[in-house]
Amino acid sequence: MIKLLKHMKGYRAAAISAPFFKVLEALFELMIPLVVASIIDVGIKNSDRPYVFKMCGLMILLGLIGFTCTLFAQYFAARAAVGFSANIRSAVFKHAQKLSFAEIDRLGTSTMITRITNDVTQVQSGVNLTLRLFSRSPVIVFGSMIMAFTLDVKSAFIFVVAIPILCIIVFGIMLGSIPLYKKVQANLDRVLGITRENLAGTRVIRAFANEETEIKNFDRTNAALNAAQKFAGKFSALMNPVTCLVVNLAIVALIYTGAIRVETGILTQGIVIALYNYMSQILVELVKLANLIITMTKATACAGRIEQILEEGGKVPIKANSSEKKNNFAVSFSDVSFTYDNASDESLSNINFSVNKGETVGIIGGTGSGKTSLAHLIPRFYDATKGEICLDGIDIRAYSENELREKVGIVMQKAVLFKGTIRENIRWGNPKATDEQIMEALEIAQASDLIKDKEGGLDFVIEQGGKNLSGGQRQRLGIARTLVGEPDILIFDDSASALDYATDACLRSAVRNMQGERTVFIISQRTASILHADRILVLDDGKLVGSGKHEELLASCEVYREIYYSQFPKDKEVALV
Repeated sequence: MIKLLKHMKGYRAAAISAPFFKVLEALFELMIPLVVASIIDVGIKNSDRPYVFKMCGLMILLGLIGFTCTLFAQYFAARAAVGFSANIRSAVFKHAQKLSFAEIDRLGTSTMITRITNDVTQVQSGVNLTLRLFSRSPVIVFGSMIMAFTLDVKSAFIFVVAIPILCIIVFGIMLGSIPLYKKVQANLDRVLGITRENLAGTRVIRAFANEETEIKNFDRTNAALNAAQKFAGKFSALMNPVTCLVVNLAIVALIYTGAIRVETGILTQGIVIALYNYMSQILVELVKLANLIITMTKATACAGRIEQILEEGGKVPIKANSSEKKNNFAVSFSDVSFTYDNASDESLSNINFSVNKGETVGIIGGTGSGKTSLAHLIPRFYDATKGEICLDGIDIRAYSENELREKVGIVMQKAVLFKGTIRENIRWGNPKATDEQIMEALEIAQASDLIKDKEGGLDFVIEQGGKNLSGGQRQRLGIARTLVGEPDILIFDDSASALDYATDACLRSAVRNMQGERTVFIISQRTASILHADRILVLDDGKLVGSGKHEELLASCEVYREIYYSQFPKDKEVALV
Protein backbone atom coordinates (compact mmCIF):
# COMPACT_ATOMS: atom_id res chain seq x y z
CA MET A 1 0.00 0.00 0.00
CA ILE A 2 2.85 2.40 0.83
CA LYS A 3 4.23 2.25 -2.72
CA LEU A 4 0.85 3.31 -4.08
CA LEU A 5 0.72 6.46 -1.95
CA LYS A 6 2.55 8.43 -4.67
CA HIS A 7 -0.73 8.29 -6.60
CA MET A 8 -2.32 10.47 -3.89
CA LYS A 9 -0.83 13.43 -5.77
CA GLY A 10 -3.38 16.21 -6.10
CA TYR A 11 -5.40 14.96 -3.10
CA ARG A 12 -2.84 15.20 -0.29
CA ALA A 13 -4.53 18.24 1.27
CA ALA A 14 -7.84 16.33 1.44
CA ALA A 15 -6.05 13.26 2.83
CA ILE A 16 -4.56 15.39 5.65
CA SER A 17 -7.76 17.34 6.34
CA ALA A 18 -9.95 14.22 6.83
CA PRO A 19 -8.03 12.77 9.83
CA PHE A 20 -7.50 16.30 11.23
CA PHE A 21 -11.25 16.87 11.51
CA LYS A 22 -11.75 13.33 12.85
CA VAL A 23 -9.24 13.99 15.63
CA LEU A 24 -11.08 17.21 16.49
CA GLU A 25 -14.35 15.29 16.67
CA ALA A 26 -12.73 12.68 18.96
CA LEU A 27 -11.36 15.37 21.31
CA PHE A 28 -14.80 16.96 21.69
CA GLU A 29 -16.31 13.50 22.30
CA LEU A 30 -13.79 12.83 25.09
CA MET A 31 -15.13 15.87 26.95
CA ILE A 32 -18.70 14.57 27.19
CA PRO A 33 -18.13 12.01 30.05
CA LEU A 34 -16.61 14.83 32.13
CA VAL A 35 -19.74 16.93 31.53
CA VAL A 36 -21.93 13.97 32.54
CA ALA A 37 -19.85 13.50 35.73
CA SER A 38 -20.35 17.20 36.58
CA ILE A 39 -24.12 16.92 36.05
CA ILE A 40 -24.28 13.96 38.48
CA ASP A 41 -21.84 15.18 41.12
CA VAL A 42 -22.89 18.84 41.12
CA GLY A 43 -26.23 19.42 39.43
CA ILE A 44 -28.17 16.32 40.54
CA LYS A 45 -26.44 16.01 43.94
CA ASN A 46 -27.24 19.64 44.81
CA SER A 47 -30.59 19.70 42.96
CA ASP A 48 -29.24 22.61 40.91
CA ARG A 49 -31.50 22.64 37.82
CA PRO A 50 -29.93 25.71 36.14
CA TYR A 51 -26.55 23.99 36.34
CA VAL A 52 -28.02 20.78 34.86
CA PHE A 53 -29.59 22.74 31.96
CA LYS A 54 -26.36 24.64 31.38
CA MET A 55 -24.33 21.41 31.25
CA CYS A 56 -26.90 19.78 28.96
CA GLY A 57 -26.62 22.79 26.63
CA LEU A 58 -22.84 22.37 26.67
CA MET A 59 -23.25 18.68 25.69
CA ILE A 60 -25.51 19.66 22.78
CA LEU A 61 -22.95 22.25 21.67
CA LEU A 62 -20.14 19.70 21.84
CA GLY A 63 -22.30 17.28 19.81
CA LEU A 64 -23.00 19.89 17.12
CA ILE A 65 -19.34 20.82 16.84
CA GLY A 66 -18.44 17.11 16.59
CA PHE A 67 -21.11 16.58 13.93
CA THR A 68 -19.74 19.49 11.87
CA CYS A 69 -16.23 18.06 12.11
CA THR A 70 -17.60 14.68 10.98
CA LEU A 71 -19.20 16.20 7.88
CA PHE A 72 -15.92 17.85 6.87
CA ALA A 73 -14.01 14.63 7.56
CA GLN A 74 -16.45 12.54 5.48
CA TYR A 75 -16.21 14.97 2.55
CA PHE A 76 -12.41 15.16 2.50
CA ALA A 77 -12.00 11.38 3.01
CA ALA A 78 -14.35 10.60 0.11
CA ARG A 79 -12.63 13.15 -2.13
CA ALA A 80 -9.17 11.78 -1.36
CA ALA A 81 -10.22 8.11 -1.72
CA VAL A 82 -12.03 8.59 -5.05
CA GLY A 83 -9.22 10.74 -6.47
CA PHE A 84 -6.61 8.23 -5.26
CA SER A 85 -8.42 5.30 -6.91
CA ALA A 86 -8.86 7.28 -10.14
CA ASN A 87 -5.11 7.96 -10.24
CA ILE A 88 -4.34 4.28 -9.62
CA ARG A 89 -6.71 3.15 -12.39
CA SER A 90 -5.13 5.65 -14.76
CA ALA A 91 -1.62 4.46 -13.81
CA VAL A 92 -2.49 0.78 -14.26
CA PHE A 93 -4.20 1.47 -17.60
CA LYS A 94 -1.22 3.49 -18.88
CA HIS A 95 1.15 0.80 -17.64
CA ALA A 96 -0.88 -1.89 -19.41
CA GLN A 97 -0.32 -0.07 -22.71
CA LYS A 98 3.44 -0.50 -22.22
CA LEU A 99 3.35 -4.22 -21.44
CA SER A 100 4.93 -6.55 -23.95
CA PHE A 101 3.00 -9.49 -25.38
CA ALA A 102 5.02 -11.82 -23.14
CA GLU A 103 4.05 -9.86 -20.02
CA ILE A 104 0.38 -9.79 -21.00
CA ASP A 105 0.53 -13.55 -21.60
CA ARG A 106 2.02 -14.06 -18.15
CA LEU A 107 -0.38 -11.79 -16.26
CA GLY A 108 -3.58 -12.80 -18.09
CA THR A 109 -6.41 -10.59 -19.27
CA SER A 110 -8.89 -11.62 -16.54
CA THR A 111 -6.31 -10.80 -13.85
CA MET A 112 -5.72 -7.37 -15.36
CA ILE A 113 -9.48 -6.66 -15.41
CA THR A 114 -9.90 -7.81 -11.79
CA ARG A 115 -7.05 -5.67 -10.55
CA ILE A 116 -8.12 -2.51 -12.35
CA THR A 117 -11.75 -2.87 -11.16
CA ASN A 118 -12.41 -4.93 -8.04
CA ASP A 119 -8.95 -4.53 -6.46
CA VAL A 120 -8.89 -0.76 -6.95
CA THR A 121 -12.42 -0.51 -5.49
CA GLN A 122 -11.27 -2.41 -2.38
CA VAL A 123 -8.28 -0.08 -2.04
CA GLN A 124 -10.61 2.93 -2.38
CA SER A 125 -12.83 1.63 0.45
CA GLY A 126 -9.79 0.95 2.59
CA VAL A 127 -8.40 4.45 2.11
CA ASN A 128 -11.79 6.04 2.81
CA LEU A 129 -12.27 4.18 6.10
CA THR A 130 -8.63 4.62 7.11
CA LEU A 131 -8.77 8.40 6.72
CA ARG A 132 -11.97 8.53 8.78
CA LEU A 133 -11.30 5.98 11.52
CA PHE A 134 -7.61 5.17 11.76
CA SER A 135 -6.84 8.52 13.39
CA ARG A 136 -10.05 8.71 15.45
CA SER A 137 -9.94 5.25 17.05
CA PRO A 138 -6.45 5.53 18.63
CA VAL A 139 -7.30 9.02 19.92
CA ILE A 140 -10.48 7.68 21.59
CA VAL A 141 -8.81 4.54 22.95
CA PHE A 142 -5.66 6.14 24.37
CA GLY A 143 -7.43 9.42 25.12
CA SER A 144 -9.92 7.51 27.28
CA MET A 145 -7.06 5.89 29.15
CA ILE A 146 -5.40 9.26 29.77
CA MET A 147 -8.70 10.79 30.91
CA ALA A 148 -9.18 7.83 33.23
CA PHE A 149 -5.82 8.60 34.88
CA THR A 150 -6.96 12.18 35.50
CA LEU A 151 -10.06 10.85 37.27
CA ASP A 152 -8.66 7.91 39.28
CA VAL A 153 -5.22 6.32 38.94
CA LYS A 154 -6.13 2.94 40.47
CA SER A 155 -9.18 2.46 38.22
CA ALA A 156 -7.14 3.61 35.22
CA PHE A 157 -4.85 0.55 35.56
CA ILE A 158 -7.78 -1.55 34.33
CA PHE A 159 -7.48 0.42 31.08
CA VAL A 160 -3.70 -0.18 31.07
CA VAL A 161 -4.26 -3.95 31.21
CA ALA A 162 -7.22 -4.11 28.79
CA ILE A 163 -5.87 -1.92 25.97
CA PRO A 164 -2.62 -3.92 25.22
CA ILE A 165 -4.64 -7.17 25.21
CA LEU A 166 -7.09 -5.61 22.75
CA CYS A 167 -4.23 -4.36 20.53
CA ILE A 168 -2.70 -7.84 20.42
CA ILE A 169 -6.06 -9.36 19.44
CA VAL A 170 -6.80 -6.76 16.76
CA PHE A 171 -3.39 -6.75 15.08
CA GLY A 172 -2.98 -10.52 15.40
CA ILE A 173 -6.24 -11.13 13.55
CA MET A 174 -5.30 -8.50 10.96
CA LEU A 175 -1.92 -10.11 10.19
CA GLY A 176 -3.54 -13.52 9.96
CA SER A 177 -6.25 -12.25 7.62
CA ILE A 178 -3.99 -10.71 4.96
CA PRO A 179 -2.83 -14.01 3.32
CA LEU A 180 -6.39 -15.35 3.53
CA TYR A 181 -7.79 -12.41 1.57
CA LYS A 182 -4.97 -12.71 -0.97
CA LYS A 183 -6.16 -16.26 -1.57
CA VAL A 184 -9.75 -14.99 -1.92
CA GLN A 185 -8.68 -12.51 -4.61
CA ALA A 186 -6.73 -15.21 -6.47
CA ASN A 187 -9.85 -17.40 -6.51
CA LEU A 188 -11.88 -14.41 -7.71
CA ASP A 189 -9.43 -14.09 -10.64
CA ARG A 190 -10.19 -17.69 -11.64
CA VAL A 191 -13.97 -17.17 -11.43
CA LEU A 192 -13.79 -14.03 -13.55
CA GLY A 193 -11.52 -15.78 -16.04
CA ILE A 194 -14.02 -18.61 -16.51
CA THR A 195 -16.93 -16.15 -16.72
CA ARG A 196 -15.16 -14.07 -19.36
CA GLU A 197 -14.25 -17.18 -21.34
CA ASN A 198 -17.81 -18.50 -21.24
CA LEU A 199 -19.32 -15.17 -22.28
CA ALA A 200 -16.88 -14.83 -25.19
CA GLY A 201 -17.39 -18.43 -26.31
CA THR A 202 -21.11 -18.81 -25.60
CA ARG A 203 -21.88 -19.72 -29.22
CA VAL A 204 -19.25 -22.46 -29.28
CA ILE A 205 -20.51 -23.83 -25.95
CA ARG A 206 -24.07 -23.99 -27.31
CA ALA A 207 -22.93 -25.47 -30.61
CA PHE A 208 -21.36 -28.42 -28.77
CA ALA A 209 -24.13 -28.61 -26.14
CA ASN A 210 -21.45 -28.22 -23.49
CA GLU A 211 -23.45 -26.04 -21.11
CA GLU A 212 -23.61 -28.62 -18.30
CA THR A 213 -19.83 -29.18 -18.31
CA GLU A 214 -19.13 -25.45 -18.17
CA ILE A 215 -21.72 -24.97 -15.39
CA LYS A 216 -20.04 -27.71 -13.34
CA ASN A 217 -16.62 -26.16 -13.98
CA PHE A 218 -17.91 -22.73 -12.90
CA ASP A 219 -19.64 -24.20 -9.81
CA ARG A 220 -16.44 -25.97 -8.79
CA THR A 221 -14.34 -22.80 -9.11
CA ASN A 222 -17.03 -20.69 -7.46
CA ALA A 223 -17.23 -23.18 -4.59
CA ALA A 224 -13.50 -22.76 -4.00
CA LEU A 225 -13.98 -18.98 -3.90
CA ASN A 226 -16.95 -19.39 -1.55
CA ALA A 227 -14.96 -21.65 0.79
CA ALA A 228 -12.00 -19.24 0.84
CA GLN A 229 -14.31 -16.28 1.56
CA LYS A 230 -16.11 -18.14 4.36
CA PHE A 231 -12.87 -19.18 6.03
CA ALA A 232 -11.43 -15.65 5.81
CA GLY A 233 -14.74 -14.21 7.03
CA LYS A 234 -14.92 -16.58 10.00
CA PHE A 235 -11.37 -15.77 11.01
CA SER A 236 -12.01 -12.00 10.75
CA ALA A 237 -15.34 -12.39 12.57
CA LEU A 238 -13.45 -13.51 15.70
CA MET A 239 -12.47 -9.89 16.27
CA ASN A 240 -15.85 -8.54 17.39
CA PRO A 241 -16.79 -11.20 19.99
CA VAL A 242 -13.26 -11.46 21.43
CA THR A 243 -12.82 -7.70 21.78
CA CYS A 244 -16.33 -7.35 23.24
CA LEU A 245 -15.52 -10.08 25.78
CA VAL A 246 -12.32 -8.36 26.92
CA VAL A 247 -13.97 -4.92 27.13
CA ASN A 248 -17.00 -6.23 29.04
CA LEU A 249 -14.72 -8.04 31.51
CA ALA A 250 -12.88 -4.74 31.96
CA ILE A 251 -16.21 -2.95 32.55
CA VAL A 252 -17.17 -5.53 35.22
CA ALA A 253 -13.81 -5.01 36.93
CA LEU A 254 -14.21 -1.24 36.66
CA ILE A 255 -17.70 -1.19 38.21
CA TYR A 256 -16.64 -3.58 40.96
CA THR A 257 -13.60 -1.46 41.83
CA GLY A 258 -15.58 1.76 41.51
CA ALA A 259 -18.37 0.52 43.80
CA ILE A 260 -15.88 -0.31 46.55
CA ARG A 261 -14.15 3.07 46.22
CA VAL A 262 -17.48 4.94 46.20
CA GLU A 263 -18.47 3.05 49.34
CA THR A 264 -15.30 4.21 51.08
CA GLY A 265 -15.78 7.78 49.84
CA ILE A 266 -12.67 7.85 47.64
CA LEU A 267 -14.66 8.28 44.38
CA THR A 268 -17.92 9.97 43.51
CA GLN A 269 -20.73 8.35 41.56
CA GLY A 270 -20.18 10.79 38.67
CA ILE A 271 -16.54 9.74 38.26
CA VAL A 272 -17.54 6.06 38.15
CA ILE A 273 -20.11 6.85 35.43
CA ALA A 274 -17.45 8.83 33.52
CA LEU A 275 -15.02 5.89 33.74
CA TYR A 276 -17.76 3.55 32.57
CA ASN A 277 -18.49 5.90 29.63
CA TYR A 278 -14.82 5.97 28.66
CA MET A 279 -14.68 2.17 28.67
CA SER A 280 -17.89 2.06 26.61
CA GLN A 281 -16.34 4.49 24.13
CA ILE A 282 -13.39 2.14 23.81
CA LEU A 283 -15.78 -0.75 23.09
CA VAL A 284 -17.60 1.21 20.36
CA GLU A 285 -14.31 2.31 18.80
CA LEU A 286 -12.92 -1.20 18.79
CA VAL A 287 -16.04 -2.47 17.00
CA LYS A 288 -15.45 0.24 14.38
CA LEU A 289 -11.75 -0.55 14.34
CA ALA A 290 -12.54 -4.24 13.80
CA ASN A 291 -14.54 -3.40 10.68
CA LEU A 292 -11.76 -1.05 9.59
CA ILE A 293 -9.15 -3.77 10.05
CA ILE A 294 -11.16 -6.22 7.90
CA THR A 295 -11.50 -3.62 5.14
CA MET A 296 -7.83 -2.63 5.49
CA THR A 297 -6.80 -6.26 5.27
CA LYS A 298 -8.68 -6.68 1.99
CA ALA A 299 -7.31 -3.36 0.74
CA THR A 300 -3.74 -4.32 1.66
CA ALA A 301 -4.05 -7.64 -0.17
CA CYS A 302 -5.49 -5.90 -3.23
CA ALA A 303 -2.87 -3.14 -3.10
CA GLY A 304 -0.16 -5.79 -3.17
CA ARG A 305 -1.68 -7.29 -6.32
CA ILE A 306 -1.86 -3.85 -7.97
CA GLU A 307 1.76 -3.15 -7.02
CA GLN A 308 2.71 -6.48 -8.60
CA ILE A 309 1.21 -5.32 -11.91
CA LEU A 310 3.01 -1.97 -11.76
CA GLU A 311 6.36 -3.51 -10.75
CA GLU A 312 6.62 -6.76 -12.68
CA GLY A 313 5.39 -5.51 -16.05
CA GLY A 314 6.83 -2.89 -18.37
CA LYS A 315 10.45 -3.99 -18.11
CA VAL A 316 12.91 -1.85 -20.04
CA PRO A 317 13.53 -3.58 -23.41
CA ILE A 318 17.03 -4.83 -24.12
CA LYS A 319 18.96 -2.31 -26.19
CA ALA A 320 21.35 -3.13 -29.02
CA ASN A 321 25.05 -2.50 -28.43
CA SER A 322 25.17 -0.27 -31.51
CA SER A 323 22.99 1.07 -34.32
CA GLU A 324 25.62 0.33 -36.96
CA LYS A 325 24.26 -0.90 -40.31
CA LYS A 326 25.30 -4.53 -40.79
CA ASN A 327 23.74 -5.39 -44.17
CA ASN A 328 21.46 -3.99 -46.88
CA PHE A 329 18.51 -6.33 -46.40
CA ALA A 330 15.04 -5.03 -45.44
CA VAL A 331 14.66 -7.91 -42.93
CA SER A 332 17.22 -10.48 -41.86
CA PHE A 333 17.12 -13.28 -39.27
CA SER A 334 20.46 -14.68 -38.07
CA ASP A 335 20.32 -17.89 -35.98
CA VAL A 336 17.11 -16.71 -34.31
CA SER A 337 15.46 -18.88 -31.67
CA PHE A 338 12.47 -18.06 -29.51
CA THR A 339 10.88 -19.61 -26.43
CA TYR A 340 7.70 -18.39 -24.72
CA ASP A 341 7.85 -17.73 -20.98
CA ASN A 342 7.49 -20.92 -18.91
CA ALA A 343 7.52 -23.06 -22.09
CA SER A 344 9.71 -26.15 -22.08
CA ASP A 345 10.41 -26.26 -25.83
CA GLU A 346 11.48 -23.64 -28.35
CA SER A 347 8.76 -22.27 -30.63
CA LEU A 348 11.37 -21.25 -33.21
CA SER A 349 14.83 -22.78 -33.65
CA ASN A 350 17.82 -21.40 -35.59
CA ILE A 351 15.88 -19.40 -38.18
CA ASN A 352 18.03 -17.85 -40.91
CA PHE A 353 16.79 -15.83 -43.92
CA SER A 354 17.18 -12.42 -45.53
CA VAL A 355 14.63 -10.39 -47.48
CA ASN A 356 15.38 -7.59 -49.94
CA LYS A 357 13.41 -4.37 -49.92
CA GLY A 358 10.26 -4.60 -52.04
CA GLU A 359 10.07 -8.41 -51.93
CA THR A 360 6.91 -10.34 -51.11
CA VAL A 361 7.51 -13.27 -48.79
CA GLY A 362 4.98 -16.02 -48.12
CA ILE A 363 5.14 -18.00 -44.86
CA ILE A 364 3.36 -21.35 -44.62
CA GLY A 365 3.38 -24.36 -42.34
CA GLY A 366 1.17 -26.62 -40.32
CA THR A 367 -0.72 -25.59 -37.19
CA GLY A 368 1.72 -24.76 -34.38
CA SER A 369 4.70 -24.55 -36.73
CA GLY A 370 5.64 -21.06 -35.48
CA LYS A 371 4.33 -18.80 -38.27
CA THR A 372 2.69 -16.23 -36.00
CA SER A 373 5.59 -16.40 -33.53
CA LEU A 374 7.97 -15.47 -36.34
CA ALA A 375 5.72 -12.61 -37.46
CA HIS A 376 5.54 -11.21 -33.91
CA LEU A 377 9.33 -11.05 -33.65
CA ILE A 378 9.61 -8.57 -36.55
CA PRO A 379 7.73 -5.67 -34.83
CA ARG A 380 9.31 -6.84 -31.55
CA PHE A 381 6.12 -7.84 -29.82
CA TYR A 382 8.36 -10.54 -28.35
CA ASP A 383 12.15 -10.55 -28.01
CA ALA A 384 14.12 -13.38 -29.60
CA THR A 385 15.80 -15.51 -26.96
CA LYS A 386 18.78 -16.18 -29.26
CA GLY A 387 20.16 -14.70 -32.44
CA GLU A 388 19.75 -11.33 -34.12
CA ILE A 389 16.99 -9.67 -36.17
CA CYS A 390 17.80 -6.66 -38.36
CA LEU A 391 15.54 -4.18 -40.16
CA ASP A 392 17.25 -2.24 -42.95
CA GLY A 393 20.50 -3.77 -41.71
CA ILE A 394 20.16 -2.33 -38.18
CA ASP A 395 19.59 -4.47 -35.08
CA ILE A 396 15.88 -4.32 -34.24
CA ARG A 397 16.74 -3.50 -30.63
CA ALA A 398 18.29 -0.19 -31.72
CA TYR A 399 14.88 1.13 -32.80
CA SER A 400 12.50 2.87 -30.40
CA GLU A 401 8.99 1.46 -30.05
CA ASN A 402 7.48 4.38 -32.01
CA GLU A 403 10.00 3.91 -34.83
CA LEU A 404 9.13 0.23 -35.06
CA ARG A 405 5.37 0.89 -35.11
CA GLU A 406 5.82 3.39 -37.95
CA LYS A 407 8.14 1.08 -39.87
CA VAL A 408 6.30 -2.22 -39.42
CA GLY A 409 2.56 -2.64 -39.91
CA ILE A 410 0.91 -5.92 -38.93
CA VAL A 411 -2.62 -7.18 -39.52
CA MET A 412 -3.45 -9.74 -36.84
CA GLN A 413 -5.26 -13.05 -37.28
CA LYS A 414 -8.25 -11.75 -35.35
CA ALA A 415 -9.54 -8.38 -36.53
CA VAL A 416 -10.31 -6.32 -33.43
CA LEU A 417 -12.39 -3.19 -33.99
CA PHE A 418 -13.48 -0.63 -31.42
CA LYS A 419 -16.79 1.08 -30.81
CA GLY A 420 -16.85 4.21 -32.95
CA THR A 421 -17.11 5.29 -36.58
CA ILE A 422 -15.28 3.60 -39.44
CA ARG A 423 -13.19 6.77 -39.79
CA GLU A 424 -12.13 6.64 -36.13
CA ASN A 425 -11.17 2.97 -36.41
CA ILE A 426 -9.11 3.47 -39.57
CA ARG A 427 -7.29 6.43 -38.05
CA TRP A 428 -5.77 4.12 -35.44
CA GLY A 429 -3.23 3.41 -38.20
CA ASN A 430 -2.61 7.12 -38.86
CA PRO A 431 -4.29 9.74 -36.62
CA LYS A 432 -3.66 12.45 -39.25
CA ALA A 433 -5.08 10.51 -42.20
CA THR A 434 -7.39 12.50 -44.47
CA ASP A 435 -10.63 11.08 -45.87
CA GLU A 436 -8.87 10.66 -49.24
CA GLN A 437 -6.11 8.57 -47.65
CA ILE A 438 -8.68 6.53 -45.75
CA MET A 439 -10.66 5.84 -48.93
CA GLU A 440 -7.46 4.85 -50.76
CA ALA A 441 -6.61 2.36 -47.98
CA LEU A 442 -10.17 0.99 -48.08
CA GLU A 443 -9.91 0.62 -51.86
CA ILE A 444 -6.71 -1.44 -51.58
CA ALA A 445 -8.27 -3.51 -48.77
CA GLN A 446 -11.29 -4.24 -51.02
CA ALA A 447 -13.56 -2.50 -48.50
CA SER A 448 -14.77 0.48 -50.56
CA ASP A 449 -18.06 -1.30 -51.36
CA LEU A 450 -18.61 -1.73 -47.63
CA ILE A 451 -18.55 2.06 -47.18
CA LYS A 452 -21.06 2.58 -49.97
CA ASP A 453 -23.45 0.02 -48.51
CA LYS A 454 -23.39 1.45 -44.97
CA GLU A 455 -25.53 4.41 -43.99
CA GLY A 456 -23.29 7.37 -43.22
CA GLY A 457 -20.26 6.00 -45.08
CA LEU A 458 -17.16 6.71 -43.01
CA ASP A 459 -19.42 7.92 -40.20
CA PHE A 460 -21.11 4.52 -39.87
CA VAL A 461 -20.86 3.51 -36.20
CA ILE A 462 -19.24 0.17 -35.47
CA GLU A 463 -20.44 -1.59 -32.33
CA GLN A 464 -18.03 -2.90 -29.72
CA GLY A 465 -15.90 -5.66 -31.22
CA GLY A 466 -17.43 -5.02 -34.66
CA LYS A 467 -20.51 -7.12 -33.83
CA ASN A 468 -22.57 -5.40 -36.53
CA LEU A 469 -20.10 -6.48 -39.25
CA SER A 470 -19.32 -9.85 -40.80
CA GLY A 471 -15.98 -11.57 -40.29
CA GLY A 472 -14.80 -10.63 -43.78
CA GLN A 473 -15.81 -6.99 -43.30
CA ARG A 474 -13.92 -6.82 -40.00
CA GLN A 475 -10.82 -8.29 -41.63
CA ARG A 476 -10.89 -5.84 -44.54
CA LEU A 477 -11.28 -2.86 -42.20
CA GLY A 478 -8.40 -4.21 -40.11
CA ILE A 479 -6.25 -4.41 -43.25
CA ALA A 480 -7.21 -0.84 -44.26
CA ARG A 481 -6.31 0.38 -40.75
CA THR A 482 -2.77 -0.96 -41.19
CA LEU A 483 -2.40 0.21 -44.80
CA VAL A 484 -3.34 3.83 -44.02
CA GLY A 485 -0.15 4.13 -41.93
CA GLU A 486 1.94 3.38 -45.06
CA PRO A 487 4.56 1.25 -43.24
CA ASP A 488 7.72 0.06 -45.01
CA ILE A 489 7.10 -3.53 -43.92
CA LEU A 490 3.63 -5.09 -44.12
CA ILE A 491 2.77 -8.33 -42.33
CA PHE A 492 -0.51 -10.10 -43.06
CA ASP A 493 -0.86 -12.75 -40.35
CA ASP A 494 -3.50 -15.03 -41.89
CA SER A 495 -5.61 -11.88 -42.07
CA ALA A 496 -7.59 -12.88 -45.18
CA SER A 497 -8.92 -16.20 -43.86
CA ALA A 498 -12.53 -14.90 -43.91
CA LEU A 499 -12.25 -13.60 -47.48
CA ASP A 500 -13.29 -15.57 -50.54
CA TYR A 501 -10.59 -16.53 -53.07
CA ALA A 502 -11.56 -13.81 -55.56
CA THR A 503 -11.43 -11.01 -52.96
CA ASP A 504 -8.18 -12.44 -51.60
CA ALA A 505 -6.64 -12.38 -55.07
CA CYS A 506 -7.79 -8.80 -55.69
CA LEU A 507 -6.35 -7.75 -52.34
CA ARG A 508 -2.95 -9.28 -53.09
CA SER A 509 -2.89 -7.66 -56.52
CA ALA A 510 -3.76 -4.24 -55.04
CA VAL A 511 -1.04 -4.57 -52.38
CA ARG A 512 1.54 -5.44 -55.07
CA ASN A 513 0.59 -2.33 -57.03
CA MET A 514 0.86 0.06 -54.06
CA GLN A 515 3.18 3.03 -54.52
CA GLY A 516 6.66 2.71 -53.06
CA GLU A 517 8.81 -0.32 -52.33
CA ARG A 518 7.17 -2.19 -49.51
CA THR A 519 8.36 -5.46 -48.10
CA VAL A 520 5.35 -7.73 -47.61
CA PHE A 521 5.03 -10.87 -45.49
CA ILE A 522 1.94 -13.00 -46.11
CA ILE A 523 1.21 -15.74 -43.58
CA SER A 524 -1.52 -18.04 -44.77
CA GLN A 525 -2.86 -21.58 -44.61
CA ARG A 526 -3.86 -21.24 -48.27
CA THR A 527 -1.11 -22.06 -50.74
CA ALA A 528 -3.10 -20.08 -53.36
CA SER A 529 -2.47 -16.92 -51.32
CA ILE A 530 1.32 -17.20 -51.47
CA LEU A 531 1.97 -18.73 -54.90
CA HIS A 532 2.83 -15.32 -56.33
CA ALA A 533 5.41 -14.53 -53.61
CA ASP A 534 9.04 -13.80 -54.55
CA ARG A 535 9.97 -16.32 -51.89
CA ILE A 536 8.12 -18.79 -49.69
CA LEU A 537 9.34 -19.82 -46.24
CA VAL A 538 8.15 -23.21 -45.01
CA LEU A 539 8.06 -23.84 -41.26
CA ASP A 540 7.66 -27.16 -39.51
CA ASP A 541 7.75 -27.56 -35.73
CA GLY A 542 9.54 -24.22 -35.32
CA LYS A 543 12.23 -24.96 -37.91
CA LEU A 544 12.74 -23.44 -41.35
CA VAL A 545 12.60 -26.52 -43.62
CA GLY A 546 12.21 -24.82 -47.00
CA SER A 547 12.87 -21.51 -48.73
CA GLY A 548 12.35 -20.64 -52.39
CA LYS A 549 9.76 -20.10 -55.09
CA HIS A 550 6.69 -22.26 -55.52
CA GLU A 551 8.17 -24.51 -58.25
CA GLU A 552 11.42 -24.99 -56.33
CA LEU A 553 9.64 -26.01 -53.16
CA LEU A 554 7.36 -28.44 -54.98
CA ALA A 555 10.47 -30.19 -56.19
CA SER A 556 12.58 -30.01 -53.04
CA CYS A 557 10.40 -29.62 -49.91
CA GLU A 558 8.30 -32.56 -48.71
CA VAL A 559 6.38 -30.46 -46.15
CA TYR A 560 5.38 -27.90 -48.79
CA ARG A 561 4.31 -30.66 -51.20
CA GLU A 562 2.05 -32.19 -48.55
CA ILE A 563 0.39 -28.86 -47.82
CA TYR A 564 0.00 -27.97 -51.50
CA TYR A 565 -1.43 -31.31 -52.65
CA SER A 566 -3.78 -31.43 -49.66
CA GLN A 567 -5.46 -28.37 -51.20
CA PHE A 568 -5.08 -29.01 -54.93
CA PRO A 569 -5.35 -32.27 -56.88
CA LYS A 570 -2.07 -33.48 -58.35
CA ASP A 571 -3.45 -33.55 -61.88
CA LYS A 572 -4.28 -29.80 -61.86
CA GLU A 573 -1.98 -26.84 -62.18
CA VAL A 574 -2.83 -23.61 -60.41
CA ALA A 575 -2.09 -20.44 -62.30
CA LEU A 576 -0.01 -17.93 -60.38
CA VAL A 577 -2.24 -14.98 -59.62
